[in-house]
Amino acid sequence: MKALAKFTAALAVGASSLALASSGRSRFGAWLPRAFRRTRRIQAPEAPPGLPAQLPSSVTDSHVPDASWTPARLKATLSQYLDDERVVVLANREPYLHARGPDGTIAVTHPASGLVTALEPVMRACSGVWVAHGSGSADRETSDAQGRVRVPPGEESYVVRRVWLDEAEERGYYYGLANEGLWPLCHLAHVRPVFGATDWAHYRAVNERFADAVCEEAEGDDPIVLVQDYHFALAPRMIRDRLPRATIITFWHIPWPNAERIGICPYREELIDGLLGSSTLGFHTQQHCNNFVDSVDAFVESRIDREHLGVVRGGSRTLIRPYPISIEWPVHWLAQLPPAAQCRAAVFGTLGLAETALLGVGVDRLDYTKGIEERLQAVERLLEREPELRGRFTFVQLAAPSRVEIDRYQELRLAVEAIVERVNARFGSGTYRPIVLRRAHHEPPDVFTYMRAADVCYVSSLHDGMNLVAKEFVAARDDERGVLMLSSFTGASRELTEALVVNPYDIERAALALGATLRMSPDEQRTRMRAMRAQVAHFNVYRWAGRMLIDAAQTRRRERLSDQLRRE
Repeated sequence: MKALAKFTAALAVGASSLALASSGRSRFGAWLPRAFRRTRRIQAPEAPPGLPAQLPSSVTDSHVPDASWTPARLKATLSQYLDDERVVVLANREPYLHARGPDGTIAVTHPASGLVTALEPVMRACSGVWVAHGSGSADRETSDAQGRVRVPPGEESYVVRRVWLDEAEERGYYYGLANEGLWPLCHLAHVRPVFGATDWAHYRAVNERFADAVCEEAEGDDPIVLVQDYHFALAPRMIRDRLPRATIITFWHIPWPNAERIGICPYREELIDGLLGSSTLGFHTQQHCNNFVDSVDAFVESRIDREHLGVVRGGSRTLIRPYPISIEWPVHWLAQLPPAAQCRAAVFGTLGLAETALLGVGVDRLDYTKGIEERLQAVERLLEREPELRGRFTFVQLAAPSRVEIDRYQELRLAVEAIVERVNARFGSGTYRPIVLRRAHHEPPDVFTYMRAADVCYVSSLHDGMNLVAKEFVAARDDERGVLMLSSFTGASRELTEALVVNPYDIERAALALGATLRMSPDEQRTRMRAMRAQVAHFNVYRWAGRMLIDAAQTRRRERLSDQLRRE
């Protein structure tokens, strides 16, 4: 009863249930939130009057435990709702990159990209064409005259259409407008966005060229096009102008800020109008949807349907919907890896750790939005607070170099290296280094090996649309061990509620939580991990894609019926 009273009092002042549970001192604190969540999941809401008795699976399957989404089901959905039409994906990043090594041989690598992690399994399931920037040093010589190459190697289930950019175009479109302008604008990470007229001109021109490539790859005048992310905000309208009957689904992978913040951008009207060329515009969270609709209301002439969350502009309607992105289930990379115990032994051997050592891991691009500095500061504070962990706890940071042409990213690299050097000097001895920084690209099998070996994975993003590293860690732990420590500023924290959710800016409490993860009992680890694995398995990337395709198909049918009625 004391635990109940304490828990209720804490909730009354707004404390997080997981923060209460994270100390591990009260099983009640861990059990009650799960009980409430189970109740919410079981009690499906009644259908409103007038709703069809037979709902689409995208609506009902959240309440049916065995209604799992698989590649086969996604393919069947495409066949049923969209007549087996080929999907054309537009994304800046290509899923497979051909690079020539120092010895002259060509190797296939997989970019460190959450977008690729999510979309690549969908394309393997659905087939089609992926239009992307060909950035690999051997991309041209491995493509045909039109820039096409079949992938994945050995499976060849879909086509990548590579578009080439020169150095000035890449600097203006990618490094300039997209990543010095839109990226910091949309992330609350305290970096000032920069907008230049020359960068904007390159951004418009490159969007035009990619829109042309999409239209060249389209079959017929009403293709299904999936436009991805902030690199191509103008492309939906450009594609719509060329193919008015196309079904264009755009997904914005990063946060959409509030109207006041988007107002900073001198090209806000053009960006919003470009996105409203979409049939459906998706974001990770309802809050991002609300922010976008408020931005439309503030800056462009349109009619907003707030009841059904749609925008009508220029005679066409765009649906605004939350589609929380996820990963494939099961993750195909895990099939080639040994069990967790063997992965742990291999990693410990590589790092020279004793069998009784404790291991933490972070996996990120080296980006200022990921909170890597704050993460390593929490490790430092933990070792200050708990001297008994010195010599026993090691934190490995896998950091893929990213956007190295931009000054802020160079500054971040130096800052991270300085923290690592300081912490290792303070607490290291002999061969022991409390922080191991691996600043290099790591292929997925290596990443998952570290995840399987770790006692804790800390995702400390300062602002993130979703963050799929958190879900990958959960997927990797088929042994139901390990603890996920997760920033409250990620979309993933809304789904993976059994993680230890923290504020990464609060170094003191993050250090306390990190210590709690290392003391958590195997039973509690298993309970938390089992719940999170069930969540990720059910709400996987095939369901994410299936929901968007079903919604788009329903929109397409309504539009075709309206066209037919007008003709009659």
